[in-house]
Amino acid sequence: MDILPLLVVLLSCRIEAVGAQMKLSPLTLTVLRGKEANFTCSPSNNKWTVMVWLLNGVATLTISNESGPLPTVNPNVTAVKSKDKNSWVFVLKKTERDNEGSVTCDLQGIDRKTASLFVQEKGSVTISGENRLAFKGQPVLFECRAAGWYPQPVLQWQVNGKMVNEAEYNISSEESGKSLFTVTSNLSVTAAKSSHVDCLASVSALTTPLNSSIRLTVVAEEVQEDDDCTFPVALVASLSALLLLALLCICTVLCYRQTRRAKANPQEAIRFDQSVYGRSPVAEATEGKVNLGYSSEGATDAAYSELIAAMRSQMDFVSFHKVPDVVSSSSLSLHSEGQAQVSLAEESSKNVRMITTV
Repeated sequence: MDILPLLVVLLSCRIEAVGAQMKLSPLTLTVLRGKEANFTCSPSNNKWTVMVWLLNGVATLTISNESGPLPTVNPNVTAVKSKDKNSWVFVLKKTERDNEGSVTCDLQGIDRKTASLFVQEKGSVTISGENRLAFKGQPVLFECRAAGWYPQPVLQWQVNGKMVNEAEYNISSEESGKSLFTVTSNLSVTAAKSSHVDCLASVSALTTPLNSSIRLTVVAEEVQEDDDCTFPVALVASLSALLLLALLCICTVLCYRQTRRAKANPQEAIRFDQSVYGRSPVAEATEGKVNLGYSSEGATDAAYSELIAAMRSQMDFVSFHKVPDVVSSSSLSLHSEGQAQVSLAEESSKNVRMITTV
C-alpha cells in the first residue's frame, strides 16, 4: 500500500524532467581566431530556473530565468535572448586559440548538453619572385610558401583558372613552437603560352581560399644554327623595318636635291647643248673656240633653240676662210671679221650670238 504513492511521485518527476529537456546548437562550430562564436540553448519549456554556460569545463556565464544574465568577470562573453523568448544565445565575442574545446549548456537539475568549438588561424601565402618572362618550351619553376596557419592548410596550384594535378607538384610542411604550420610547394611549368599562375591556401573556416598570383609571359624565339644564338622574331622584324625606312628617306632626299639643282641652273644645260651641237660646224671649220661665258639677254629657251637652228641652216651656205695663227696685217683680219658679222646680221634680225675666230 505504501509503495504505490512512491511510484506515482517518481513517475511525475520523470515526466517533469522529460518535459523540461532542451536543445543545444550547433553541436560543432569552427571559426577563425578573432571571430565571434555563437551557441544557442533552447529549453523545451519555461520550467527551468538557472542556466549555466561552461567553457572547457569552467563556468563562464550564469543566466537566471527571471532576471537574465548575471554579472561575469569575463568581458569576452555575453548572452542575448533569441526570438522565441525561451532560448538564450551564448556569445564568445573574440575567439582565441585557448577557447578551443567544449562548450556546455547546463540547465541546473534538469538537463545538460555539450558542443565542440574549433578555432583555426589564417596565415599568409606568397609565390616567390616577381612576374616571369620565358622562351617557349623553357621550364619555369614556381615556389609557394604558406606560413602561420593552424591547422596545416590545404595548398593547391592553378594555371589559367584550372586546377593542377597533385602529382605535378610537391608539398612539404613544418610546425613551429606556437603550433603554427608552414607549408612549401614547388611547381614546374613548361612555357607554352602566357598564363596566370595562382597558389591557393585554405582551412575549413575560410569561405574563400587565400590566393597569391603571378604572371608568366612566354616569348617566341628564332634559333640560328650557325652560332647557336637565339633572337626574338619581333626584334629582328623591327630592325629590318627601321633600316628599310632609313634607306627610303635617303633616296628621297637625294632625288629632291638633284631636282632642285637642275631647276636652279637651266643655263648650264643650254651651254652644254651649244658646246656639243653648235661648235662642230663652225668651230671645226674655223679652228676657233666658242665663248662659253656668254649668256643671252632675255632670250627664252624656245627662242634660243630657234636661233641655233637658224644658224645651222645658214652655216651650210656660208663659207669661212681659215685664218692663220699669225697674220702680217691686222687690217686683213679686221676686214674678214667685219664681213662675217655683216653677213650674219643681214640674214636674221633676231638677237644673234656673235662668233669670233682667232
